[in-house]
Amino acid sequence: MSARRAISMLLGGLAVFGPASARASLDWNLPPPATPLALDTLHVHNTFMVITLTIFVLVFAIMIYSIVVHRKSRNHEPAAFTGPGTAAQIFWTLIPFLILVFIDFIVMGIPAYHSVEVMQDTRTDADMVVKVTGSQWKWQYEYPEEGIKLVSSLATPRAQLDGQAAKGEHYLREVDNPLVLPVGKKVRILLTSTDVIHTWWVPQFGTKRDAIPGFIRETWATIAQPGVYRGQCAELCGTGHAFMPVVVQAVMEPEYRQWVAQKKAEQSAQAASAQRTWSRDELMKHGQEIYAKVCAVCHQPNGQGIPGTFPALAGSKLVNGPLLDAAGRLVKDGHLDRVMNGKPGTAMQAFKATLSDSDIAAVVTFERNSFGNKMGDLVQPAQVKAVR
Repeated sequence: MSARRAISMLLGGLAVFGPASARASLDWNLPPPATPLALDTLHVHNTFMVITLTIFVLVFAIMIYSIVVHRKSRNHEPAAFTGPGTAAQIFWTLIPFLILVFIDFIVMGIPAYHSVEVMQDTRTDADMVVKVTGSQWKWQYEYPEEGIKLVSSLATPRAQLDGQAAKGEHYLREVDNPLVLPVGKKVRILLTSTDVIHTWWVPQFGTKRDAIPGFIRETWATIAQPGVYRGQCAELCGTGHAFMPVVVQAVMEPEYRQWVAQKKAEQSAQAASAQRTWSRDELMKHGQEIYAKVCAVCHQPNGQGIPGTFPALAGSKLVNGPLLDAAGRLVKDGHLDRVMNGKPGTAMQAFKATLSDSDIAAVVTFERNSFGNKMGDLVQPAQVKAVR
């Protein structure tokens, strides 16, 4: 290697430690904490790093000193003994052991125990409760005390996912409905899942908790400052794992109350809209929107599915089959039944708990009249409500 090339490589390596304008962004620490839990975790992390670095430096300093000073080239005479004796062996074994026990259980153990205790304190003085339900591949948020329920899905445009457009600032980390929380309130968060294990993770909250089917897990957060905090599912939960971001919007109390009132009004309007008869154009337009957000990740935008993994809707016997029997009941394993109740043992989940009557009616109508399917029938929200 030439001297010029060696110098060039050295300068390139040193550039890593140069100004931010001359290199890519490098994060050497945890993200800025947004909650007391994250702040406590950061303090414990930094304390442990100082302790472990100190031990590292001392141990290696002793090793390097011994290697340099007692090397053969300096004519150092090796010791003649064959063993230091039982008493000396016990002494030099117990001393490091006692030092490490003191560090582990006192210096490090007490702060760690305090952090774990804080993490588990989900119920004391909680101001509100939010239920988070993970499913492939979106989050459902419920505010039990307010009667609000919403589904949060990936909002990154399909063109960006397919590489047909430049990636945006928050590529794969943007959603249509963020979780909105008030600043300064202790929020008790209940977590569960409808299918596989998901993990609700917002790094700046200092919390990372699994959502497990059939179980209710708990965590909490008290957000200190308004802002938008982004995270993601941190569990490999299937082919759409990368499309499951978490976005939390923290706002001041007055703004939060306005948002609650707005959501309640939207839900009331949505419930009222289910009572009227929708036109074909309305159902097709709304159904296309729901399909793009909920169904396209598996069945693909063109309805062709993924062979061997997700079935095609184009030309599907199920999609082109009957919906209701003569008595107005769901046809078992029919198209509407499959959308509402899913299919156990597969990735096809039940959407009756996450989609409204209008959403289900619209997406079923859209699927039956798209991708080459020409059933020509319409499903009205009132029909879906009747068979729930």
